[in-house]
This record gives sequence, structure tokens and C-alpha cells, in this order.
Amino acid sequence: MHSVSNIEREMKQVTEKTIDLDLILGNKMGAKAKYVPRPLVSWLKRIIHQDEVNRFLWESRHLSGTEWLEECVRYLDMTLQIVGEENLPDKDDGKLYTFVSNHPLGGADGVALGSIIGRHYDGRFRYLVNDLLMNLPGLAPVCIPINKTGAQSRSFPQMVEDGFKSDNHILMFPAGICSRRIDGKIQDITWKKTFVTKSVEYQRDVVPIHFSGSNSDFFYKLASFSDKYVKKINIAMLFLVNEMYKNVHKSFQVTIGKPIPWQTFDKSRSAAAWAQEVRSRVYEL
Repeated sequence: MHSVSNIEREMKQVTEKTIDLDLILGNKMGAKAKYVPRPLVSWLKRIIHQDEVNRFLWESRHLSGTEWLEECVRYLDMTLQIVGEENLPDKDDGKLYTFVSNHPLGGADGVALGSIIGRHYDGRFRYLVNDLLMNLPGLAPVCIPINKTGAQSRSFPQMVEDGFKSDNHILMFPAGICSRRIDGKIQDITWKKTFVTKSVEYQRDVVPIHFSGSNSDFFYKLASFSDKYVKKINIAMLFLVNEMYKNVHKSFQVTIGKPIPWQTFDKSRSAAAWAQEVRSRVYEL
């Protein structure tokens, strides 16, 4: 009975307006939210596809975790061509792994990889993700939320620690943000070293994954402008849902590399240098 009531409570969190931009702005900005011009708020609601997303959340409210992610893949009509699936370690080998990938899309790639990893490991995985994604009830059960700019930033190290200490596999995008256009190519920024240090500490082999695809030219121009002139606010992130809808009906190749033993990350290089080595291997897949 207890578990049933928990499920019922979770389902009640999904309403016909689960994503409420007015509420999110209030939570993020407090009293200052009232100064945001209403036409701007209406425009933002269109950019984040508030109505369409809420409709999907309502229709899929009975699902969570891996099942919800698989429903997302169906909803977005994504065709996933998996190369190297045999490189996924056996789910019954008694070991825990860190899965790391490039992040070209910033949304659909996360959904797709979560569905693949979740299906293979019977839901025993967790994302390290931006805390805004906790507004998606179906995704929340498989997330360790990260808010590096708010009050939660102080507990960030402990949350990462708890994730690696758990009996779940970890799925990470070490760049922290989605890919940018760098030197004329769509690629991740420098990867952060956390996945290296924690994988060594908790003796988790690292499985490299490459995800194909890209966002629109507009997105990369906006991201470049935002990164250069605005900096404090990731304006491009506001357009990620819009980019996701632009990628509906498309095919993507997911290439899974051979696991890298955690012992590989020895003292011959710094953890930061090892992180860039794995990044390079991902782009060679």
C-alpha cells in the first residue's frame, strides 16, 4: 500500500500545466519576476513550447524513468542507429560504470542515451543534469539535479559523491553544456575532470559514447554571442526545447566505444588531461 500511495503522489505532480514559466520565473527571480515584460514571457512560452510539452507530460503521466524516456523517443520520432552495442558491459557483471558522451543537441541526445542505458541496465542509472529538468516528473526519478548558480551549488559536491557512491550507473555529459561551433566544427567545450576523479575513486570503468547530430545554425550563432557577450546567463539554453522540436523525425547514430579501465587514469597525466583524452577518443569513434 505504501508504494502505491507514493506512485499516486508522484502522478498528482503532473497537471495539465506542469511546466509553468510564470512559476519558474518566480522561483528563480523572486520578487523581480514581476518586472519581466509580459510580451517577453509570452514569447518565451512559445520558445519553450510550453503547451506542447505540457500536453505530452499529461499524456505520459503514467510513465517514469526508462519507460518515460522511451516514450519521449517515440514522441520525437527519433530513429537511433546503435553502433558498437556489444561494447555495453553485461548488466550482470557486478560492476558499475560511468557513461560519458558528447552533447551535440542538449536535449534529445540525453533522452535517447537515457533510453538506451536504462533499457540495457533495467533502469539502474542516474543522470547528472541541470536542475531545471527536475520540472519533468517522468525524468526526475533518474536524475541527480545540479544547480551551479543557485543555493544548491553548495551541496553539488555531495550530490555527485552520493551518485557515484550509489549502486547505479552514472550517465554524464562532461562538457556541462551542449556543443558549440568551435573552429568551424560542432564540438563540445573542454570536458570537466569530475568523471575521471570520481570513476577512479569508486573504481568505475568509463564507457565512451559518441552521439551524432547538430542543432540549427541560428542556435550556434546565438550561443556564440551569449558566451562572448552575456556570459552570466546561458541564453542559448532557452532555445534547446525549440531545437528539440526542430530535430523531430530525424535519425541519429549512437556509437559506443570499448570500456576504458579506471586504472588507465594514472598519475602520468593530470585528471584534466585524462578528461581531454577521453573527449578525443569519443570524437574518434
